[in-house]
Amino acid sequence: MTMTSSYLTDIISTIDNEYASLASDGIAAGDISNFIDTGSYIFNALVSGSIFGGLPSNKITALAGESSTGKTFFTISVMKHFLNTHPEAGVFFFESESAVSKDMLEDRGVDTKRVVMMPVVTVQQFRQQALVVADNILKIKEEDRRPVMFVLDSLGMLSTTKEIEDSEAGKETRDMTRAQIVKSIFRVLTLKLGKANIPLIVTNHTYDVVGAYMPTKEMGGGSGLKYAASTIIFLSKSKEKDGKDVIGNIIKCETKKSRFTKENAKIATRLFFDERGLDPYYGLLELGEKYGVFERKGNRIVVGDTSVYPSAMLKDPDKYFTKEVMQALDECAKKEFAYGT
Repeated sequence: MTMTSSYLTDIISTIDNEYASLASDGIAAGDISNFIDTGSYIFNALVSGSIFGGLPSNKITALAGESSTGKTFFTISVMKHFLNTHPEAGVFFFESESAVSKDMLEDRGVDTKRVVMMPVVTVQQFRQQALVVADNILKIKEEDRRPVMFVLDSLGMLSTTKEIEDSEAGKETRDMTRAQIVKSIFRVLTLKLGKANIPLIVTNHTYDVVGAYMPTKEMGGGSGLKYAASTIIFLSKSKEKDGKDVIGNIIKCETKKSRFTKENAKIATRLFFDERGLDPYYGLLELGEKYGVFERKGNRIVVGDTSVYPSAMLKDPDKYFTKEVMQALDECAKKEFAYGT
């Protein structure tokens, strides 16, 4: 340690700030130790710049869209993959819509014994309970901690304490301080999540901006989540059919804010309604075609001396998406989504 570093460390020891440290020692609430695989390679690329990346492990990710765009199912699929790839992990699911049931989770392959359902009604209730959980995790020695994920579904449905009290009193007034309350909650929670290495997925609604020159959508709930989230993804959907049966949705994703990848980037991924969840390989063919990994002739993809239908490749991914192909696709993802490329 240099004389300057020692001098600064001595000053830090006198400051009542648990997050203060030399940048060379790591930034407790800022550094990212790893990314969490979402179960969709193309979505990983959209949010991290690598098909082998994913959601930042200690940041807030917002998934926003209109009603019935699949935000909850999308989040459940990411949650299921997190639990499957981390056998000792757990999820704290803060639920405000009363829309998630045990059967819904189990039908989608989620291990419900490792999911803590936490119904919340107000933003203050969410803050208090989320901070209690985060503080208890921080009390555990770092080497003894288990991977944990937070989910809030959804921010838009949470009331405030004042709104509940006014409703009980028969008043139909709106709490004009809600946006400030939400901002203060995320201001505190962001630091705790960063230090405890807990990812938080927040679902939220969008609305059409009235009077905009071009059709524009905005995320509800004020600016609190916009500032706190490291990544904001807008979702929309179209139905995926197998014959006449609807088996899932094609989820179109657009980056509205990112500290890791290019903004306004767009991808499409497939979300099945059953335990399969997000299709890992959907969207990679289009990425590969754009950068020359795959060549399309008519409605087929050229593979070696033969050509196959895209659907056949997605049904037998181990045969066509080899280690070498995946590495090439990762280079494509960096060019397409990562900053500075």
